Amino acid sequence: MPTGSDISVEEKVIELPAGIRLDVGVTEVLGKSRSFVQGLITQECIMVNGLAKKANYKVHTGDKIEVVIPAPRESTAEPENIPLEILYEDEDVLVVNKPQGMVVHPAPGAWTGTMVNALLFHCDNLSGINGVLRPGIVHRIDKDTSGILVVAKNDTAHQGLATQLKAHTMERKYLALVHGVLLEPSGTVDAPIGRDPSDRKRMAVVMHHSKLAVTHYTVLERFSETSYLEVRLETGRTHQIRVHMTYIKHPVLGDPVYGPKRNLYGLKGQMLHAARLGFVHPRSGVWMKFDAPVPKSFSALIEKLRITQSSH
Repeated sequence: MPTGSDISVEEKVIELPAGIRLDVGVTEVLGKSRSFVQGLITQECIMVNGLAKKANYKVHTGDKIEVVIPAPRESTAEPENIPLEILYEDEDVLVVNKPQGMVVHPAPGAWTGTMVNALLFHCDNLSGINGVLRPGIVHRIDKDTSGILVVAKNDTAHQGLATQLKAHTMERKYLALVHGVLLEPSGTVDAPIGRDPSDRKRMAVVMHHSKLAVTHYTVLERFSETSYLEVRLETGRTHQIRVHMTYIKHPVLGDPVYGPKRNLYGLKGQMLHAARLGFVHPRSGVWMKFDAPVPKSFSALIEKLRITQSSH
């Protein structure tokens, strides 16, 4: 349990249904991320009948589960003067257009140059709900995906936005270039996503230890070897679009993890862009919608494909 300078901001005793995993049950009760709860379990901030248990402990009837949430420690992420393309800002939220190649929050292998480093320089305060290394981060997009992110400046805004994410009421549209020609004008991929059992660093469509994942797509243009899609997320699983497109045999162009080894155009990242984000403002209740054009490298490739197509 935390001692000394750790000042707990919240202590509670909770009851969970028998048979549920400890981390899953506590995550549902607290409404925080699973990784945050697993961190609490590792730090022995969650005790079962006075004893520390592992995250996969199956709860028994009558178990007394004590949860202590320590005060957030100072972030180890340092503010860095990195330019941000800000689409909107007020006292509660910040909407930014993330460039391709930028990591959202610090992690092993990328402790500097991240969106969080830039946000810490730009903002005096950010929500602390997602922990000290992810201040203000409500949702993320992959390093090599460009596009729109909303950031929370306080915990109230964070909770309001997180609730919309969980309820799938946010509007999230992406633009993608994928391998192959899709013949149908539109379609839906409804296939659960979880860790790839053969490679834990990858996600995959799996039936066990997975979560519901639904992706809708519409074909905007077809080229000789590729298709240009608008993709709408109904759920928001890790690498969802990339995994689902690979699952239907149309991986995203330039995807180094889920795509073919052959990189058609020498791309430095996947051709995937978070083009639109819509949400209800957590304070005013007003529906807000933001659009961001694709990066120059993306639009240049589309133009190249159009020229090639017209010359045939």
